[in-house]
Amino acid sequence: MIDLHSHVLPGIDDGPATIEGSLALARAAARAGTRVLVATPHVSPRYANDAETIAPLVDELNARLRTEGIPLEVRAGAEIAMTRLIDIEPAELPRLRLGAGPWLLIEPPFTPVIAGLDVLVFDLQRQGHKVLIAHPERCAGFHRDPEMLRSLVRAGVLTSITAGSLIGSFGEEVRGFALALAREGAIHNVASDTHDPVKRPPGVAVELRQAGLGPLEDWLTEEVPAAILSGEEIPPRPEVALPGIEPAARTWWRRRR
Repeated sequence: MIDLHSHVLPGIDDGPATIEGSLALARAAARAGTRVLVATPHVSPRYANDAETIAPLVDELNARLRTEGIPLEVRAGAEIAMTRLIDIEPAELPRLRLGAGPWLLIEPPFTPVIAGLDVLVFDLQRQGHKVLIAHPERCAGFHRDPEMLRSLVRAGVLTSITAGSLIGSFGEEVRGFALALAREGAIHNVASDTHDPVKRPPGVAVELRQAGLGPLEDWLTEEVPAAILSGEEIPPRPEVALPGIEPAARTWWRRRR
């Protein structure tokens, strides 16, 4: 499994405070079936991280993983807050992409009003970036204006749902919105958004199966993430039945590149 969203690096945001905490999280991720974990520390007004901060920590953690014999590879990335985008130099953005691919992980605000998000995203696309939206199901603004999210997806934006959202870890309203996205075929990836091994653990597969999305597990956690990291074409969604979930509309994910 490839987990595209994690806060595994030590002392850099609200993830582990120490390298030992990072190793504990990494062990839990490996036990959960993850083989590639993308480190996506916050790049936000609160956490002023950049590529120069992130890269050496990724190297240090991978070295420790090899020493400890933990079968996990960590790759560099970032979770970029919408509110920080205007402050980041254009030359810095490519260095914050997920792995070596062309995709940026963008975090929408949790506020009910998200005016201008679509304008910022379309501007990123004009600059040559591809955009993956982090946990849109937890964004109150998308609950209030789901058509904005639909328009983004129609324009080639992909969504990454937090696994815990599918089973109610963030409340029933978030769970309901996440399942609605599943019914519309608007989920392209499911990631852990893990922060620690206990309160925000690195599980994905169990949550997918519990929510009825097990038939899409390989597509959501292997095929799509691999294409995102490599920059290859996003594979089409498999034609599978989802127990307990209505058939998905086929207009959202077709022609995604």
